Amino acid sequence: MFKHYTMNQVILPLDLEIKLQENDIAYAVNDVVESIPDEAFVNFLRDTGCPAYHPRMMMKIILCAYTQSVFSGRKIEGLLKDSVRMMWLSQGYEPSYRTINRFRVHPEVKELLRQCFVQFRCQLVQEKLIDEEAIFIDGTKIEANANKFTFVWRKSIEKYSASLVEKSNQMYDELLEKEVIPEIERESLDELSIEELEKIVEKLDEKVEEYDKKIEVSEDVSERKQLRSERKEPKQYQKQFKDYLARKEKYQNDMEIFGKRNSYSKTDHDATFMRMKDDYMKNGQLKAGYNVQVATEGQYALAYDVFPNPTDTRTFIPFLDKIEKGFFELPPYIVADAGYGSEQNYEDVIENRKRTPLITYNHYRKEKKKKYQNDAFNLANWEYNKEEDSFICPNNKTLSFRYLSNRTDKYGFTRTFKVYECENCSGCPLRSLCTKSKEGNNRKVYYNEKWEQQKEYIREKLSNKETGEIYGKRKIDVEPVFGFLKANLCFHRFSVRGKDKVENELGFAFMAVNLRKYIAMNGGQTIKSENSPKKNGSNHLFLMIGTIFQLFWLVMSQPLLTYL
Repeated sequence: MFKHYTMNQVILPLDLEIKLQENDIAYAVNDVVESIPDEAFVNFLRDTGCPAYHPRMMMKIILCAYTQSVFSGRKIEGLLKDSVRMMWLSQGYEPSYRTINRFRVHPEVKELLRQCFVQFRCQLVQEKLIDEEAIFIDGTKIEANANKFTFVWRKSIEKYSASLVEKSNQMYDELLEKEVIPEIERESLDELSIEELEKIVEKLDEKVEEYDKKIEVSEDVSERKQLRSERKEPKQYQKQFKDYLARKEKYQNDMEIFGKRNSYSKTDHDATFMRMKDDYMKNGQLKAGYNVQVATEGQYALAYDVFPNPTDTRTFIPFLDKIEKGFFELPPYIVADAGYGSEQNYEDVIENRKRTPLITYNHYRKEKKKKYQNDAFNLANWEYNKEEDSFICPNNKTLSFRYLSNRTDKYGFTRTFKVYECENCSGCPLRSLCTKSKEGNNRKVYYNEKWEQQKEYIREKLSNKETGEIYGKRKIDVEPVFGFLKANLCFHRFSVRGKDKVENELGFAFMAVNLRKYIAMNGGQTIKSENSPKKNGSNHLFLMIGTIFQLFWLVMSQPLLTYL
């Protein structure tokens, strides 16, 4: 005996919500998108053309697909036909993969994602899942949607550009020496600009055209042969300068794309070639990627940003600016690893933002080792005379203060060093161990007083019990977010190209990580929202079922009443 099964019968109820479990992630997706204020969707309205799909619905289906580790537009379209939760979120609509892809890279979606993170964080604060005491910042590199072998390097472009300048100047001098073309006005004698190369090509075109007319007019075979021979040299110069002009334009365009970077990908101009941890070839191969920065608390991603430069040091200040501008006010403590420890970053957090940085520096661990503390030639272990402002070296020689030295890096930040010089290093038995300077030169020491004070401040904060415990949470707070993103969500490579589009996709990915963790940690509770359909009229299914059975009973009882 089998259970009743037929394909020719309508199954009630028709609403797919009854098919979902109480702790289904679709409810969390629905609630977090419904929490976005209506004002955020105004820019999607249009007066002409076919009515568009509601952006709330599009946000829900893309976000839900990302929670299921589905990132392809075509696969999301397939889920709309197969997945019950996707059918419920879309309410029967089936947008094509083109519509899905166009929506998730739309510039206005960035604001919707920002609102999602703001509302989600407010809910975490209300439920006391985070205490707003500190944020934990870290970065990771994610591969771009670009070919591995489409690299362009700044050093190569600079080398070829310099060679082009030299050859074009040399060839222009040859043209003037041979009187092929008249001299042109130049802005600089160092190199020929694009406009000047265009003028040279124009003059050569006129010269070649002049020879062409003479050849057409002449009827003497020997004369025509002579003219063709004379025309050969201007045509060669013409071809060469056209090549120079095309290369000059290309090199200038390359330098504009580089900006402050050292490389870019031809497939995705915003991507930079970086060294990835997941190196399949095990040979240190560089891949096009983005430096992803995230701020977390309670293992939830609260803010994020994307940078094209591979080092974390330069991303710290702009990331904090973005957090304050678009996400939330910075808490009292900002925690990060040694990759963010620099004089400029400490100065920004302490003096400009009035916060406490719990950020180590590069030699923080090394300074605690006995080898470092027992090194007699290390400046940190030398005796310092505060009254005379001098150091005493291992050979009991005095290094007195000489002058101040200012060093400005390529990013414009200036560091001030106090320079100390030994009174006399000649004949010192420890000279070879103390300095590598030439014979006759004394040992010089560059001492950054501000940097040393900052390091002492950090050591004091990290040795304190309360702040030390906060820093100790860093690894168990921010690192798992990247683990969830790459291992659980399987997000290893972007699906879109361009920094703005990548930032949108990253927002969907991090919010998907947040929702999956929230559902797992809170036993299926969903995010509370005033606009949530589960809160407003949550018994609509049971009312609908009751109404249907009441109508069914009236229809079935009608013949009986007539008979009576």
